[in-house]
Amino acid sequence: MEYHIRPRRSMLYVPGCNKHYLDRARTLAADSVILDLGDPILVDAKEQSRANVVEAIQQGGYGSREVVVRVNNLDSAWGHDDIRAVANIGANAILFPNIESREDVLKAQSYLDEAGGSHMPIMVMIESPLAVLNAKEIAAASDRISCIVMATSDLISQLHAHVTHERSAILTSLSLVILAARAYGRSVIDGITSDFKNMHSFEYACRLGRDMGLDGKSLVHPAQIAYCNDAYTPKATEIANARLIITALKEANEAGRGTVVVNDKLVEHHHIKAAQRLIKLHEAIVELEEEYI
Repeated sequence: MEYHIRPRRSMLYVPGCNKHYLDRARTLAADSVILDLGDPILVDAKEQSRANVVEAIQQGGYGSREVVVRVNNLDSAWGHDDIRAVANIGANAILFPNIESREDVLKAQSYLDEAGGSHMPIMVMIESPLAVLNAKEIAAASDRISCIVMATSDLISQLHAHVTHERSAILTSLSLVILAARAYGRSVIDGITSDFKNMHSFEYACRLGRDMGLDGKSLVHPAQIAYCNDAYTPKATEIANARLIITALKEANEAGRGTVVVNDKLVEHHHIKAAQRLIKLHEAIVELEEEYI
């Protein structure tokens, strides 16, 4: 199964406790906004944050941006009420944190269904060593999973690892989750970089993630959006090459050849699918960005 191609170059967490941030998110060039009810929200602000997010989504104004709500843990005092509040208000997806198994996915989905959200796509967060090890069964658990979101800061803490520019501690984990996501046709998004003033490391992380096969990066500050979008946007030369590959191999096939050389590289049938996907992504990005200009 191939996941629906939707730009998720940048997924911005927006705290539900701050109405100004919820309003400002309508003007930012993020592909997705994650209206957040989860761990960053203080206990005393949980219920008000929920009310703020419901009001913001019902008011609309986010355009073609993907609007996602991250609910609290299902075993918390707020998780079930969060789901009931946001199941039918017009969000594009619900993001469930701390998913570690197939059973966790099915339980979250059943709670959403009971709240009247059986039509809703779901997203799941991978944030622990156990979740990484179970990434295959998590990705396979439901075709309603539209996206897997890495929580790399949590993962690094639980690994007792250190944050480095090269991201050495989590490269294996990222690769395992990417493999699981691709095997079952899910989109997969990198975790945040909490040091939002170190743009050198942030840009490196974006380009490393792109080269590894991730679809985009989650982020916590608007200043990071441009770096995400630039790194994960196919370049004009890539689009031109993709179109050339499609045309050249078609002509080669018609001439009775199964392969062709394009720009000194051997092209086979599997390159066609990749080229077609790149062109579709480019077209979706162009359509989305028309709202920002």
